[in-house]
Amino acid sequence: MKRILPPFAMIALLAGCGSSEPAPPPPTDPPAGVSVSLAQWRSDEPAHALQVAVRNTGDTPVHFADVQLVTPSFATLPAERTDAVIKKTERTDLRIPYGAANCSPKGLPQVRPATVVAHLATGSQPPRRVVFQVPHPDPLLARLLRDECSEFLVKQAVSIEFGPEWTESGKVMKGDLVITRRGPGAVALNDVGGTTHYIVTVERRPLGLLGAGSQRLEVPVELTPGRCDPHAFAEAKKAFLFPARASVDGGEERVVIVTPPKPLQDRLIAYAMRACGLG
Repeated sequence: MKRILPPFAMIALLAGCGSSEPAPPPPTDPPAGVSVSLAQWRSDEPAHALQVAVRNTGDTPVHFADVQLVTPSFATLPAERTDAVIKKTERTDLRIPYGAANCSPKGLPQVRPATVVAHLATGSQPPRRVVFQVPHPDPLLARLLRDECSEFLVKQAVSIEFGPEWTESGKVMKGDLVITRRGPGAVALNDVGGTTHYIVTVERRPLGLLGAGSQRLEVPVELTPGRCDPHAFAEAKKAFLFPARASVDGGEERVVIVTPPKPLQDRLIAYAMRACGLG
């Protein structure tokens, strides 16, 4: 004889067939007087991090257990534990990493809306999940997306790297930037800029063209110290982020950040200290 389950038992049985992980609780509105915005300090850039700037205009402290950036424009990373108590303040920055940009080989995407998700507790209340809407379009996210996806487009065609051979000649370090074929397209290397610590000198601009049928291009460059004060060497957060400007098939110029490998960075620091009379 066929057994017929009552409706409520059938519902329970079907529910048991789904995921074993409970659904997250629905978000609640942010506490009154608490708002967030996004910012980025110079030291955040090489670390792929940003600041969630929290403002609390109320008299009740708010405990932020964790913070997470959620947007289709960037890969979503797990929530970053912050364990921060925000009292009445104009601004408190919570530093978090952010994921890689979601780029397309078809061109630069438009920045998508973003939210900041946090687990927080107000006063003696239990913690809850809160979603803050980031005003759209956010200028910081738009810039980060543009820069990262511009670099992505060039890197589809070529790699741009510091060559292996560098020689010290007086107060100048001489070597090459090496452009190596990855995909189709004629790539023009138009310029390479200096950093906070190094001045780049080249023979001409544009620097060179890697034709569609060529596989490799070497461009000679010279480096000299841009700063010689001891404080500069102690605070070299962006010393090795060299911006190279390139275009593919005559298209829009894009910026690619070129970073020398760690052994060459160490050589450049030692050279710059000698050139500055500090070594």
